[in-house]
This record gives sequence, C-alpha cells and structure tokens, in this order.
Amino acid sequence: MEERFVPRWIAWEVTGRCNLSCVHCRARAGAGAGRGELSPEEGRALIDDIASFCKPVLVLSGGEPLLRPDVFELARHGSDRGLRMALATNGTLVDAAACARMKDAGIGIVSISLDGASAAVHDGFRRQAGSFSAALDAARALRRAAIPFIVNSSFTKRNQADIPGTFRLAKSLGARAWYLFMVVPVGRGERLLGELIGREDYERVLEWHFEAERGEPELLMRPICAPHYYRIAAQRAKALGLDWRRRSLSFSPGGGKGCLCGQSIAFVGSRGEVRPCSYFPADAGSVRDRPLSRIWNESKLFASLRDFKSYKGKCGACEYLNVCGGCRARAGIMSGDCLGEEPLCSHAPRRAP
Repeated sequence: MEERFVPRWIAWEVTGRCNLSCVHCRARAGAGAGRGELSPEEGRALIDDIASFCKPVLVLSGGEPLLRPDVFELARHGSDRGLRMALATNGTLVDAAACARMKDAGIGIVSISLDGASAAVHDGFRRQAGSFSAALDAARALRRAAIPFIVNSSFTKRNQADIPGTFRLAKSLGARAWYLFMVVPVGRGERLLGELIGREDYERVLEWHFEAERGEPELLMRPICAPHYYRIAAQRAKALGLDWRRRSLSFSPGGGKGCLCGQSIAFVGSRGEVRPCSYFPADAGSVRDRPLSRIWNESKLFASLRDFKSYKGKCGACEYLNVCGGCRARAGIMSGDCLGEEPLCSHAPRRAP
C-alpha cells in the first residue's frame, strides 16, 4: 500500500434505519430500511480488519446509528483496537444518557445535522416537525457532557439563503467545526437534481466560505463535496498575498485537498458494500466477500481514482488537479463517468482539455 494512499477516515453505515425521511438522504434511510445489515459478529470482524492495516477515524453513521442496539458495543470494540471513533447522528435521540454511553464507549467526537437556522427551514429539509429543536437540544447535551461536536449542514437552492445564518448558529452552539455540504444527488437526493446550487452561485458560496474562514479564528470550517474550494482558496490567497494554510482537525477527512474518495477515505454500507465515498454511485466490492483491507489495496475502481492521469475533460487538464480533483461522485452521477470532469465547476484551465 502506497504511503500516500492510506485510509485516514472511514465511514461505516451501521444501519439503514432512521427515524427521519430527509429529502437529500443518500441512503434512502427510513424506519424499514435495516434489513440485511452486518451482524454484530461481522461488525467486529470489520473493525478488527481495519485496525490490522490502518488507524483511521471510524465514523459510525446511518441511517440513524443510535437506532442500532449494539452501536456503543461496536464503538467500544473500535476504541479498544486503537481506532479514533466518531458518531454521525441527526441529533434527535441524543440526551444525557446517550452522551454518557458515548463517553464510556470511547467516542471522541460527534456530528449532528443542522440544515438551516430556523425550524421552518431545517424541519422542511428533514421532513419532520421538531427535528430542529431536537438537534439544538442534542448540541447542548453534548456540550454539557464535554463531548466535542461538529455541525454538518447540507445545502441546495431551497436553503442556500440560510448558509450564513446556519454558520452563525453552529458557532453559537459551541461546535468544534462546521462542515458545509454541497449536496450530491444520490439516493433520495436524486429528486433534487434540479435544485442543486448552480455553477455561478456555487462559486459565490465558496468565495463566501473563504472570507468567513479567514475571519474565524476558533471554529474550524470545511466545505464537503466541494473540492474546487481548494482551487478558489489558492486563487484568492494569491490575489490577496496571503499565506493560506488549512487548519486541521484529527476527526475530519482531508486537510488541504479536494476530493479524497478512494485515496484517504472509504465507505462501508450497512450490508457490507464498499465504495470510495458515501455518495459514490458504484461499489468496489463487499466485506462479506473480501476484507476491506484487500478491497482497499486491490480494487481497480480505487486504483483508477488514484491515477490522476486518467482523469478526463477539464479536470484532466486543470492546473489545480492535485489540490482539487473534482467531485468524483458527482461526475459519475451526473455525467455517467466517475473520471470525467466536475459538472459544477466553472473554472477554465490554462491548458485546453
């Protein structure tokens, strides 16, 4: 395994069950979506395999992971194997008792979802009245328990006006970091294809993010599924004469690079399917057939994503290829070719493709 291609962040969808039915859910999660998930024994074997070849952040996600009865036992198993354990939740089931169990299980950080600065916006996105107030209560419970937390926020045209307000809300709640997700239209999110933030607005949002980050010394900010932010940041920093460097957080993917799928991150679905990232439209195998360690090292799909010379169109010709790379999942979903150019990038490379 090449040193630069070591898993540093792995998301495991421990269940497809969820108590919400969000408009953008890549997993189409719901109350009856838990069939066929990895058993407790298979889950422990997956964790043992991961620990045998790398020591990444392992994010227990869903669906809603707190609906899986043995989620804390799995987290404890990962902690005991030396993995940095994290939990990604919608926040509706987080209370003082859950926080105590998180700490006992060695969960080092939790992410909660907030997709707007008001109940009207967030609850509309999550399709459940009361989910906004529940997420706020979760943030307060985590803060009282001294568990660091991240706020994840997903945006389309329907809630993009709430981006600055959601950023301010995350900060006021005491979040360690705020991650701005640019929705990838997969799963239930396929219905949002016409609602994706367009190229010009996309650029403006990422330029706003750069300026907000410049003026924010405490809250770590990171755009997710928006790899050309790193091109924009490099351009803006050069124009302003700044020495711009990304701050890092050990429980987050990346640090100064755009799309990382199959390079330093991977995703394991609830039934064991392995993908380069959670939004990717194709599987590289299943942990029920081969260990993740072998898939990571032997998958032709993963190898193709690591070969930048195989990228096509504007991405293949771009001078920012090594810091951006374009969203491979979005390329695969919207153009049918995961090695094709990023569909929502407006940059014209110096060299014609």
